[in-house]
Amino acid sequence: MTSKTPTARDLMTPDVLSVPPDMPVAVLARMLAERHLSAVPVTDTHGHVLGIVSEADLLRRLAGEEDLPRGWLAQLISNPSREAGRYARTHGRRVSEVMTPDVVAVEEDATAAHVAHLLEEKHIKRVPVLRKGRLVGIVSRADLLRAVLDMPPAVRGESETEDERIFRALEDERARQPWSDTAFVFAHVENGIVRLYGLVRSEEIRKAMVVLAERIEGVKEVKDEMSIQGGVLMPGL
Repeated sequence: MTSKTPTARDLMTPDVLSVPPDMPVAVLARMLAERHLSAVPVTDTHGHVLGIVSEADLLRRLAGEEDLPRGWLAQLISNPSREAGRYARTHGRRVSEVMTPDVVAVEEDATAAHVAHLLEEKHIKRVPVLRKGRLVGIVSRADLLRAVLDMPPAVRGESETEDERIFRALEDERARQPWSDTAFVFAHVENGIVRLYGLVRSEEIRKAMVVLAERIEGVKEVKDEMSIQGGVLMPGL
């Protein structure tokens, strides 16, 4: 008996939030912070993807990189068209002016292997999923990782150890909790001992992560090596 090859449709987060190109940048920044999002697709009224905008794009704007003094040699070899584009992205007030255009996307029947190859080749963390050219979801590296973890050990070509079972159960439970900083907290399991390390937003989340790990069957001990980083944690694209 063979297992069905997972596709982007199986892996994607459906009904993904998107924003219009004329949305003010200030409104978008507030939305990303309030919803703990690192990036959103930009679409037209028909659902066609025009670009993607991330916290990294907004940080570049906030930092005002293009306002820094530049030496005469840098000015001499600079490309005027490229500099104009960077200026618009740094100082633009609308999403269309700061977004990254020419987004890499996949159709919903693309295989998981193809999606993984694109993420690796293009050095990106997520791809929009299209159906007849319209946005229907998004697949991230975390989605691919969960797909691998969900595979039966036999499909992965290996026997699952007790530590691997604990790790998989831990990641499954973390994925179900909206407060979990899955992109910034990492887990290592050895001989039934779970080590949690990375960054969390608050002391409450730190304590909850420890409780979550302690509840996993087979866990003997939880070592808390997490650090608190206030504010919005921002992974790049």
